[in-house]
Amino acid sequence: MSAAEAPKDGASFCADLVRTHDFVRYTSTLFVPGPERRALLAIYAFNVEISRVREQVSQPLPGEMRLQWWTDMLGGAGHGGVEGNPVAAELLHAIQAHRLPVERLARLIEEHQFDLYNDPMPSMAALEGYVSETASALFALAARVITRPSEEIDHLARHAGLAQGLVQAIAALPRDASRRQLFLPLQLLQEQGSSAEEVYSGKQSPGIRAAVDQLVANAEEHFEMAFTLLADAPVAVRPIFLPLAFVRRELSLMARADNDPFQPKAASRLRILWTLWRASRRREFGG
Repeated sequence: MSAAEAPKDGASFCADLVRTHDFVRYTSTLFVPGPERRALLAIYAFNVEISRVREQVSQPLPGEMRLQWWTDMLGGAGHGGVEGNPVAAELLHAIQAHRLPVERLARLIEEHQFDLYNDPMPSMAALEGYVSETASALFALAARVITRPSEEIDHLARHAGLAQGLVQAIAALPRDASRRQLFLPLQLLQEQGSSAEEVYSGKQSPGIRAAVDQLVANAEEHFEMAFTLLADAPVAVRPIFLPLAFVRRELSLMARADNDPFQPKAASRLRILWTLWRASRRREFGG
């Protein structure tokens, strides 16, 4: 079976996967026309598969093997299992239909190898590099489904992804700490007199709070830049960036003085739907 012949139930499978594990991005696709929505869901389902590998394995080696399967698939090797993998089939369909850059998808896989190990994120520069090749890449790839690529849109995607990715790193702090994984930059913690072990204890301290506040401030800078750039983006592509509306909400909560990063308040699906629906009606997002 060729990618162009990917079954329709593969599209439904991708939609269900994204709706279950990435409801913010799933909701954003509701404001995009059907054919483009199918490609977006394929990209986002691929991201779900890659980003959840750590949760599905008990040791790094099986995780490396799963990621290698995806790398080989993108490289045109090991296609024997594609027919039985609806996400892979849908992704190949999207790549062919919208000329998506395979090397960008491959770099996303490569970056997620970091997830498999418990090495701490060493610095802010390292974290921004990781986020640029993951969250920013997703915005850039999704934008290509809607419109022709350009330096302006890639610039917007970079800042949008950095804002979202830094917020996600903060939101995941309790989960990561429980498995001794550290995305909060170690250098940032040490500058505030804290340490990885203090984070792993799962209790807030002045040093951890100061480091989180710095990360929030950096995310706010990227958010403001993305929002400024969004005003000049083609109207058709603006719904791709609707997740920024949820980023804004999360940043406002994380910046509060009484916020404990180890006690996150997860938003309900209804809240996410409401937040993105309201944003979709605003001129900034093409409403």
